[in-house]
Amino acid sequence: MTTHPHDHQLCVDEAIQSATRLCQERGSRLTDLRKQVLQLVWSSHKPIGAYDILKSLQKQGRSGAPPTVYRALDFLLELGVVHRISSMNAYVGCTEPSRPHISQFFLCTACGIATELNNQSVNNSIEITAKEMGFKIQDHTIEVSGLCSACQ
Repeated sequence: MTTHPHDHQLCVDEAIQSATRLCQERGSRLTDLRKQVLQLVWSSHKPIGAYDILKSLQKQGRSGAPPTVYRALDFLLELGVVHRISSMNAYVGCTEPSRPHISQFFLCTACGIATELNNQSVNNSIEITAKEMGFKIQDHTIEVSGLCSACQ
């Protein structure tokens, strides 16, 4: 497995700042639990599942059950600061939470890193095709599995 040197704390801090700002703009609250869940999601760039989040919270001395974690994740999804990786039933931080967007992810099968890409030409192609078909997109994420440059 290849390592990816990176200051995850900087990512965590920026994610919390973004979430706090978005909550203020929308009149909602970033509770302690929601903040802890967001920190855990951003602690690496690898998708993390709800049960792994729950285990980490319990190790930190916080009691809870799966529905509690899922409610926090649903809030963070709605806020736009995390994405759900459907193929893994896991969550990863959003790199552009300030604007709604369709995301594409490159998922490394060796190290587990998820890299978000927001390629507007890909988005435009999908939106044009959907419109031509009379299809209304409700949710959209593209997931591409393979090997990142560090793991090749």
